[in-house]
Amino acid sequence: MVRTLSTPITDEEILSLNTGDVVALYGVGITSRDMAHRYMVERLIDATEPLASEDIQIYEELKRTLDGGFIYHCGPIVRFKDKRWHFVSAGPTTSIRTELYQPRVIEAFNVKVVIGKGGMGERTLQACKQNRCVYLHGIGGAGVLNAEAVVEVLDVYKKDEFGLPEAIWKIRVEGLTGIVTMDAQGRSLHDISLVEVKRRLDSLLYKR
Repeated sequence: MVRTLSTPITDEEILSLNTGDVVALYGVGITSRDMAHRYMVERLIDATEPLASEDIQIYEELKRTLDGGFIYHCGPIVRFKDKRWHFVSAGPTTSIRTELYQPRVIEAFNVKVVIGKGGMGERTLQACKQNRCVYLHGIGGAGVLNAEAVVEVLDVYKKDEFGLPEAIWKIRVEGLTGIVTMDAQGRSLHDISLVEVKRRLDSLLYKR
């Protein structure tokens, strides 16, 4: 059975999930890789000087979007057509690169779902438990399929400074799918075995 989560996601919904559950995400969130995570922590959360006007705008937008929302570890391939951005390919990228920053981001912005590839470490696992969040192992090798779940690009931040793949993309998704491999009870399939995760992901991929 596929569990459906729609933003804003509640603590109760997160606590009802267990490792191994298949989840389909609906609603609004962002893409963010390691460069954007570092920006969020070092320049927004831990700012030692007054924020520039652009940074204030981004911080306020992230507070709204991520409160009960999701972060997708993804460096999309995009195109600009008919005056709008579109995702062409959007496979998950390796999550462990954000491990240094992810717990702070989860806590500061009340993130409920992180979706990526390969799992994360003990810091993020503890942050999931303390802040009612789950980590989803996304469908790898299916960039075009994942891009189809991104039904609208709402905005983009820092594309000139970071480049398109590393930029923060605000997106609306319908059916972005993954498997819970780190839950809010402190359990992690990455500490057990990824064999079952791969089997489930393969079955999802071939059913669609």
